[in-house]
Amino acid sequence: MNERSLFLREHALFEDRRDAGVALARSLARHRGENVLVLGIPRGGVPVAAEVARALEADLDVVVARKLGAPDSPELAIGAVTANGGRYLNDDIIAELGVPASYVERVTAEQRAEAQRRERRFRGPNAMSEMRGRTVIVVDDGLATGATMRAAVRSVRRRKPARLIAAVPVGAAESCAALRKEVDELVCPHERADFGAVGFYYRNFEPTEDDEVQRILRASYAERRPAAKAAG
Repeated sequence: MNERSLFLREHALFEDRRDAGVALARSLARHRGENVLVLGIPRGGVPVAAEVARALEADLDVVVARKLGAPDSPELAIGAVTANGGRYLNDDIIAELGVPASYVERVTAEQRAEAQRRERRFRGPNAMSEMRGRTVIVVDDGLATGATMRAAVRSVRRRKPARLIAAVPVGAAESCAALRKEVDELVCPHERADFGAVGFYYRNFEPTEDDEVQRILRASYAERRPAAKAAG
C-alpha cells in the first residue's frame, strides 16, 4: 500500500472536488445574495468553485495563476504570476537558491503570457467578469504553499472588489496564516499543521482537464445570458 493510500485511510475528507465544493459552500452560505462573483483557479479549483457558485447563486469565472519554477527544479515554486501581472514571490527561497533577478523577470514574463493564453482559451468569446464593487471569492481545491492563491488574490485586488475572500476546502495552517494578511476573509474549514499534499484529502483526485474547465464555464456563461435579458 502506497503513502497516499495509507494517508487516505485515516485522513480523506472528500470524495472528489465536487464533494469538496458542496462542503465549502456551506461555510460560505452567509454571502449568498451579496452580488457574488466566484473565481476558480484552473484547473483543479474550477469544479470546486462551480459548486460554490451554484449554492450561492453567483456568477462563475476563472483567474489563472501560473507557478514560477526554480532554475534547476521547475517543480519548486519560487512564486506565481497571473495574466494581469499579479505576482507573489517567495523571497526566502529566491535568496536561498541565489536566483538571479534576470531569471525571475524572464520566467515571470513567460508565465504571464501563458496565463493570458489560458484565460483566452477557457473564456472563449466571453469577457472577464466585472469585479469592481462586488464580493469576489477566489477558490482552489486546497492550499499547500499558497503561491498561486496569493498571486491570484493580488491580481483580483487590482480590480477593486468590495470584499475579497479566499476559500479552500483544506489547507496548510502556515499557508493559511500568511494568506489571511492579503484578503478580507479566509474560509478554510480544515486547516492542518502537518499538511502533506492536497491530494491526500481526496479519495478521487484525478487531474482536471482543460475540456472540463471549458465545459463548466460555458454552462455558467449560458446561464447568465437569459438572466441578463430578463433584467433588461
